Order: sequence, then C-alpha cells, then structure tokens
Amino acid sequence: IRVMAPYIVFIFFAAHFVAMFNWSRLGPIIAINGATVLRDLGPSAPFLLVSVLLLSSVLDLFIGSASAKWSALAPVVVPMFMLLGISPEMTTAAYRMGDSYTNIMTPLMSYFPLILGFCRRWDKEFGVGSLLALMLPFATCFMVSGIGLTIFWVALDWPLGPGATVHYVSPLEKLP
Repeated sequence: IRVMAPYIVFIFFAAHFVAMFNWSRLGPIIAINGATVLRDLGPSAPFLLVSVLLLSSVLDLFIGSASAKWSALAPVVVPMFMLLGISPEMTTAAYRMGDSYTNIMTPLMSYFPLILGFCRRWDKEFGVGSLLALMLPFATCFMVSGIGLTIFWVALDWPLGPGATVHYVSPLEKLP
C-alpha cells in the first residue's frame, strides 16, 4: 500500500475537484458565457477549431493523458461550440488532431523513456534534447497539415461520418 499511497491521495483530490466542478455547475456557466463572448467577437468556425487544436497541443506538454485532457476540456468546449453551431464530432476531431502531433514531444508520454532507450542502443550520447530536435520537424509538418486539413474540411463542409456533420443545428431551432 505504501507504493500506491501517493496515487490514492492524488486520485482523492482529483475526484474531489471533478465532483465540486459538477456540483457547482461551472461547466455550463463557463460554456454559455464563453459562447456569448465568442458570438459577439464573431470568429469563424475554422478559427475556433484551430484554436482548440492548438490549445490541445499546448496542454499536451503539461498533461500526458489524452483522456485526462479531454475530461477537463470537453465539459466546457463541447457545449460552448454547440451553442456556436459547431458539432461535438468536429470539436472532438479538432482536439484529437491537436493532441496527436505533440505526443512524441512531451516527456510525459508513457513511451518516452522506452523510445529514448531504443535510441540509446545505437547512439550512447542520445538524450532528451536529441529526441526533441529529431521529432520537431515531424511535429511541425503534422501540425501544419492538421491545421490545413481542419480548415479544408470545414470549408468544404464534408461530413465526419454517418450522421456526423461539421455544423450543429439545435433541435430548438428546428421547431416551427
């Protein structure tokens, strides 16, 4: 139990934070107020989605787990974007796009030590800086491609899958 004690304490406080966040209803409050501010500012859907993409990639450097990041962002970002007419599927796709290309750049990635160990088999001087310098061009190319693909996809208004569109229309707006 001594090995698990720090994890149990951490999980206790994390669960307490999530429970308080849900109890206080801060998620919907922030989402509604954020959507109101963004609607007044008038940014385009591609700009908002690229912003989520970039936010996801920056958070990737501080939070290693994709599901932990998404559980922190989704309660606010998804309803906010739905109020702005962007579907949850497109918001999730933009998040996943941003999460993907910085994974190899964060030392918080669970496989980072393993990759570093494999690299050191062939080059004994290989370190964290070498790995980051090696992966930076790939991450940059993937980032530019991801941003371009997101903008292109939204501009053409292609569906993301069966029944999953880029834009969201509230059921209340469909009523006569």
